[in-house]
Amino acid sequence: MDLFLVFILLICVITDVKSRKIYNKVIYPALLMGFAYHLATGGWDALFHSFIGFLIGLGLLLIPYLMGGMGAGDVKLLALIGALKGGAFVFQSFLYIAVIGGIIALGIVLFRSGVLKSMIYFFYSLLKGVRNTAIISRGSLTATYPYGVAIAAGTALSLLFERMPGLW
Repeated sequence: MDLFLVFILLICVITDVKSRKIYNKVIYPALLMGFAYHLATGGWDALFHSFIGFLIGLGLLLIPYLMGGMGAGDVKLLALIGALKGGAFVFQSFLYIAVIGGIIALGIVLFRSGVLKSMIYFFYSLLKGVRNTAIISRGSLTATYPYGVAIAAGTALSLLFERMPGLW
């Protein structure tokens, strides 16, 4: 199951970076295969736990999606991770995803939009006794990035720590 998850994550990262989309034609068949796998290997109980993981993954990113902060593909990808690996795993992954996503977002805001340059100019002008009030343009804070990268990285980190618990 881990290898299957890594394969799906690689596909989603490639499509998200390339076209800014996580395709349903990848997510839905993987979801059906995950449910079928759990039903075949663990019966109805395993299918129920898989479905609970799906709901947890869906719920974790549903509010940011409804607020316009991310795409539906990101939500469905996290729900798929929950369906494949379970609720506890998807929640742990979500914590890593949030940290990695925040670091990526901060890096993009600081370097892509010229915010870092503006902040340096602001503090330099303060040292010289000049007050500069507008350091960040409105457009610089709306920079977006494919969140599938953060989802894949956080999930990979969870997989690594699951395999080697002594690392964390």
